[in-house]
Amino acid sequence: MLEHLRARQISLTGLLLRLADRQLLLPNVAIAELIGYQPGQRSAGAPAWHLGFISWRQQQVPLLGFEAACGGLTVVGERAQIVVLNTLGDSSLRFIGLLLQDIPRSCKLDEQLSYVDVPLAPLELAAVQVGDVMARVPDLEGMERLFDSSREVSSG
Repeated sequence: MLEHLRARQISLTGLLLRLADRQLLLPNVAIAELIGYQPGQRSAGAPAWHLGFISWRQQQVPLLGFEAACGGLTVVGERAQIVVLNTLGDSSLRFIGLLLQDIPRSCKLDEQLSYVDVPLAPLELAAVQVGDVMARVPDLEGMERLFDSSREVSSG
């Protein structure tokens, strides 16, 4: 993401997504829609990070608990929301739901965005400084692979 901004000397709008223990940063084009929280319909034996399936626009969308996928605990706070993410098309999934703890905050991203040298968890590609917030850039392809691998395990 940073290289793209620097190479073209442009800015784009990003969204800061607040989780229980970190903030994620994504370009707004990665977001299909923000919806109110609804509990997912879980399958027996699903991993802790797979919070079940939610109904969105007449389809079933898998719901991800990012913190649990990174080895932590996923919590549902009183201001919980779900952001529906567009997938990159490398799997059979078209959308993934991501549990948030609040409404996303818009921010402008430009070539001034800088990396922060901190340990990264699974599903994190980088850490960056956005104003006074340190945010993590999530691995969208890795999120897709998680759901693909859990389907293979449950069907195999």
